[in-house]
Amino acid sequence: MKDSIPEEHLYLGFSHQYQDSIFPLHTSISLFLLSYCDCKSFKIFLVPTNENPDDQFVTKNLLGDLEVHLISKCQVPMVVQSCCLPAVVMKDGKFCRAGLSVVLRHIIQKTFEADPSKTNVLELLGFKKTCLKACAEVSQWTRLCEISIPLAVEGFLTASPEHLHSVPADILQLERKLGEPVRVHNDDKIRRQKLQQQKAGAKADVSLFEKEATEEGKTVEEHEHPLPSLELSIAFSKLHVQEISHTVNRETPLIRRTKTSDLPPLDHVFAEGLYFTLADIVLLPCIHQFLVYCKKQGKDLVNLPLISSWYQRVQQVPGVKKTADKCNMQLLQLPEMMLTPKEHIEDFFPVPNELGEEQEGSQFIGGPRPTMTKLMERGIEAKFSPHPCPNWTIDWTNLPGAVSPGEGKMSRDRALRKQQQLNNLVAAVEKLAKPGDVIVDFCSGGGHVGIVIAHMLPLCQVVLIENKELSLMRAKDRSDELGLSNISFIQANLDYFNGTFNIGVALHACGVATDMVIEHCIKAQAAFVISPCCYGFIQNTVKFKYPRSRQFKEVLSYKEHMILCRFADQTAVHLPPERKLIGKQCMGLVDLDRAWAAEGCNYSVQVTSMEPVSCSPKNNMLVGTPV
Repeated sequence: MKDSIPEEHLYLGFSHQYQDSIFPLHTSISLFLLSYCDCKSFKIFLVPTNENPDDQFVTKNLLGDLEVHLISKCQVPMVVQSCCLPAVVMKDGKFCRAGLSVVLRHIIQKTFEADPSKTNVLELLGFKKTCLKACAEVSQWTRLCEISIPLAVEGFLTASPEHLHSVPADILQLERKLGEPVRVHNDDKIRRQKLQQQKAGAKADVSLFEKEATEEGKTVEEHEHPLPSLELSIAFSKLHVQEISHTVNRETPLIRRTKTSDLPPLDHVFAEGLYFTLADIVLLPCIHQFLVYCKKQGKDLVNLPLISSWYQRVQQVPGVKKTADKCNMQLLQLPEMMLTPKEHIEDFFPVPNELGEEQEGSQFIGGPRPTMTKLMERGIEAKFSPHPCPNWTIDWTNLPGAVSPGEGKMSRDRALRKQQQLNNLVAAVEKLAKPGDVIVDFCSGGGHVGIVIAHMLPLCQVVLIENKELSLMRAKDRSDELGLSNISFIQANLDYFNGTFNIGVALHACGVATDMVIEHCIKAQAAFVISPCCYGFIQNTVKFKYPRSRQFKEVLSYKEHMILCRFADQTAVHLPPERKLIGKQCMGLVDLDRAWAAEGCNYSVQVTSMEPVSCSPKNNMLVGTPV
């Protein structure tokens, strides 16, 4: 075990305690993972929402055997105060990780870093270490685990008993997810094994549970949802030290010739498929509280057979019961009567389609000309304002090397184009900024924009926000080399930043991220300087519907707007000039829609082109200021 790993501070919210959990549930989840990992790499602080917490009550009822300290909001580091909890901050107070998934993934990584023998902990991150890595703004699965289900359970627990007539929609969504076919790496081989087992009528790969029951002389009943024996064997062979050998023989020629589309699907064993991951850790405290409360209220849960089976199965994972005991979680043993036909859910609890029209089909067929003509008939065309500072440029030759984007592994041509892009954004920011302003570089990547601004505007505070840890660490290394003292770093999804600021900036914010940045700026009544990117990735989400503005909504349908977005990406250098021109016009229309939507919130917005236009195929720039 390594002893030289610096201690970091972990801040968790505390609103109240209910039975065997601390709320919000994000805190209980974090404490459960810390206990499961036996992680000692953090100094843990509870931040009460009540300014006058009962110190004795809290310390006597903490979950687990962890040492936890109480701290008031005003004592929390400034960078943490601008984030939603949970949050982890380095001792220098400059680098913060915020949001449940980011923090939990960091706990796992720090645990393994401190003790590389804990490979079982690292495996919680799943195949290619991507479990819950995609941000909740773009991943429905991350959003369900990280946000929707914890909030749904908290709302369910606080609702009055007379209002508890139905299961929350997000819980039902999880039930449906557990019923979907599993897709895993190399699943073709496993599915062929399953087909051979089915054809041979093999029953050698019985589940661990059935084995235990047989050894005890019990009779295992057949249910309409029998346990997926092959999947269970594979899943639990990974969790135990000894490998479980499969009795399925080498594939027969008939099995090998079977088309992939004709192979039987794999059933869920755990939340993400066959293997126990961080998603199961996140869901367990939530579902546990939900089931405990339903049992207390005498609610019938026969319509959740898959969640019930999952809940029982997770308890068999090595270390889970031990962790639950340490956290004073009294796990339930659910009755077999809860295993009922799957159709019960579809018949009685339909879940509305939150994303609406785009779910009807993701193909948007047709060219952009009919849509552009339709807009022109209503007097709507792409409009580009004059550049606010067309001749302004940074004197790159007199700046320290670490300020320049060419300092990394970037080619000379690409570094030049990046410098030209920065000339445009930094010029617009300098024109808006005044001493004491807080400037936020959203989707900062390696810090190309934020570091230049922090160096050139030393009287302003600069915050870099980025979801990718490696990119942000590179930015911090460059900042440390320059000795910048007016800069801080937040690894988080945009939704977890709630600080106040004066100017928001983003270079090539991808797809919906541009609209998220604009929304953050409008909420903070801050100016913004944004260069959008990846128009083809724009689509309706839980938070955003397109078109954005009233003027575009009156003319275009969602699908028509999506055609514009798809063709706005047709601006690559190698494309024919005519197609690039159409792509540029589509970019202008999509950004005009964004500008008009912001103007509807009392903003003045100009859509302009960066100079020179050759600096990037995505060369639009939106500059907005509150009126």
